[in-house]
Formats: sequence, structure tokens, C-alpha cells
Amino acid sequence: MSRHRSLFTAVATAALLVLSTTQTALGDTATSAITSLTEVMAASSGCGKTPTLRSGTQSITTSGKNRSYILRIPDNYQNTTPYRLIFGFHWRGGTANEVDSGGSSGYVWSYYGLRALSNNTAIFVAPQGFNNGWANSGGEDVTFVDDVIRRIEADLCVDTSQRFASGFSYGGGMSYALACARATTFRAVAVYSGAQLSGCSGGDRPIAYIGLHGLRDPVLNISAGRSLRDRFVRNNGCTPQNPPEPAQGSLSHIVTYYSGCQAGYPVAWAAFDAGHTPNPVDGKSGDFEPGGNSWTRQVVWNFFAQFGGATPTPTPTSTPTGEPPATSALRGVGSGRCLDVPGASQTNGTQLQIWDCHGQSNQQWTATGAGELRVYGDKCLDVNGAGTADGTSVIIWDCNGQNNQKWRFNADGTITAVGANKCLDVSEYGTANGSKIHIWTCHGGTNQQWTRA
Repeated sequence: MSRHRSLFTAVATAALLVLSTTQTALGDTATSAITSLTEVMAASSGCGKTPTLRSGTQSITTSGKNRSYILRIPDNYQNTTPYRLIFGFHWRGGTANEVDSGGSSGYVWSYYGLRALSNNTAIFVAPQGFNNGWANSGGEDVTFVDDVIRRIEADLCVDTSQRFASGFSYGGGMSYALACARATTFRAVAVYSGAQLSGCSGGDRPIAYIGLHGLRDPVLNISAGRSLRDRFVRNNGCTPQNPPEPAQGSLSHIVTYYSGCQAGYPVAWAAFDAGHTPNPVDGKSGDFEPGGNSWTRQVVWNFFAQFGGATPTPTPTSTPTGEPPATSALRGVGSGRCLDVPGASQTNGTQLQIWDCHGQSNQQWTATGAGELRVYGDKCLDVNGAGTADGTSVIIWDCNGQNNQKWRFNADGTITAVGANKCLDVSEYGTANGSKIHIWTCHGGTNQQWTRA
């Protein structure tokens, strides 16, 4: 992405422009009469219509002013398929065109890298801010988004339960303003290196939220990002914590998924050892690396892609996650095979695998009140060496009560290693007998989902 260093000063100035939004909420969009779609998706009124909108720059009058946005419709668009709707907001001094094109990084970084990863499953929108920013005076930028949504969903087929917003810096502030003011309109937001720059009208309802921020950000200090995150830790009923962050000089990142959140309303925090950038690259000290090399693309896409179907109804407190039966097999959703100790071994250090489910003792896991998963009665599911890195092997070991032997069952079917705060994962999305088990950053993919068998 092409960005100028002068945006640092401009965004710092913009941080003083904290304005509240006051416009009324976007009304519920009428659903399509196509019942086969509405059974599983909240289809917009544009479903089934011959579209008049085309990819490219669009104009719209909103709040009495002419505004513009860039629209990208999937290749081979089908008017009976409800698509995700994803907004990408530019930074201070940036443009909708830079978000849409990916700037100097090209298509692979279009819409912060999400467009390429979507594989034609989403409609993308890049709005243009006044004076290349998002002051949101009197709530006009939120109203602009409302009006764009109405126009698109009246013409195109959108899953109205699958709207998302993302943005960097001032654009992150705009995404945060939507999380506050339109929590029932958007399913989730991603805030890259943001702060409260565009206001926060409301801000008391849950919404799925991922924040990403650099430890050495000289423009918007990481403390600003933590503050935004913590609002939705509270709103979503998550268990408060001080999530781990990488050491300065490590040139690495750590992604934390909060525990205890209401079902369907996760909060994730990605801290990285870099400055003011949406596309850090591990091992690189600069803030202007090619966007296609950044880990943020996949992390944010996985966070958005985990959601499906209608938005859940929020509850005042977090929804407790049910524990599995006392003893059961654990079947991988992606593979249909069971968590298995190879060769029925009882040797400490044996790495787990998946195998055809057969109900023998080496596939029977007992959940204890201490959070353990025991096999053979005295061996525990264990993260090797109490490791926390992606790819650390999952083994059996004599039960010892340590955190690397404690596991948490989540409402989305994932199982989190408490000590590492990462998920039980089948390596490389494997489905064959013998595919190895390790821990990996939680993303909700089918290779991280388990059912009781």
C-alpha cells in the first residue's frame, strides 16, 4: 500500500477530533422472499433481482452532500447467493482507491488483503472520507455508511447478518465508531492501529471485535488500542485479562482470543513489535513492508470468516460453555476422524494424531473438573514443553496439574490450550489417518473444531 510518512502527523492532529455520532440506526433490511435462502441467511431485498450496480466508483447523496465509494462485486456474481458485505476504511490522508487497489502492494493487499482471501465470497466497499479523513461530524459518516448499505442491499444479494468493517488508523477509528453506533448492523469489526477518532455513539452493545496494534506506534500509542478493545471485552462479557504481548526487539506478534465471551461475540487482540502500520511482517523492522507478506491478512480474514448464519441474540452475561460428557471420543469436524494416541502407546511424549474412530481406550478422553483431558486414567493431553508457539506438538504425559495440561471447550467447537491460549489443531488441515495434532492460533476453521463422539 502506498502511504506517506506525513500521515503520522496528520493522524496525530486528527486524534483531537473526537466527535459523537447522533444519527438514528440503520433500519432493518427487508429479507428476500426466497425462503430457501432465508432459512439459513438473512437475505437482502436485492436477492433475486437483476442488478443495476457495477463494480467501480459510485456516487451517492447523503446528509445533503455528494459522497463517493468504490464497489467491488464478486466475479460470476449470482443474484440468488447472499454474499458477505465488507467495508474497508482508509487512513488519514489516504483514499478509497488505495484501499481498493492495494496501493503499491497490488491486488494481494486490496481491502487490507481480505479481497483476495475472500475468493469471491464477499462484496467489498471502500468509502471516501471528507478531506481524506473520518471526522464524522454530527454522525454524517455513520449516516453515509447507512445509506450505502441501503443502496447496495436493495440492488444486490447480501447476507445481512454478515456485514463487516475494517480500517487502519483514522479508518480504524471509523470502524470503532460503527462498532459503537451500529453493533446490531455489523457482525464484526477489525481495527488496525486505531483510536477513538470518529466518536462512539452508544457503545454499550456487544459486537465481535478484533484489534491490532504495534508496540512502537509513534502516532497512536498502543494504549489507545487497548482502550478500544477493553470496551468490547466488557460489552461482550469476556473474562478480563492482560493478554501477552511480544517483547520489543522480538519483531514478532501474539494473537490472543479472550475467554468467557458471549457465544458468537469473540474478542481478539493482536499485538506486534512494529510501529504505525496495518501490515507488519514478522522479522522485519520497517512499517512499509509489502502487504502480501503480512500475517494480518489471514488473521483478520479468519476472524471474519468464522461467522455464519444469523447474528445471535445477545444476552446480559456471558453464555457458559457446556462441558463434554465425562468420557467421550473427540471427532474432528474437518476430517471426521478421532483424536487418537498412536498405537495405543502409553509412553510420555507420544504425539497425538487423528485416526478412524473405533471407540478403543486410546480414543477415550475424560474431562476432569481441573480442566484436564485424561486418557488411560493417568495420562493427560499436554502441550509439549509448555510451549506457546504455533506448531507446538500436543502429546500425552503423566498428569501434573500444570496449565499446559488444561483445556477449555468453546461454544464454536474449538478447544483452547489454557496455558498457550491457542487451539487444538490438525496440522495443515489434514484429513488422512495419521495427521498430526498441535496447537495453533485460533481461527475457528474446521481443523480446529471438534464434536463429541
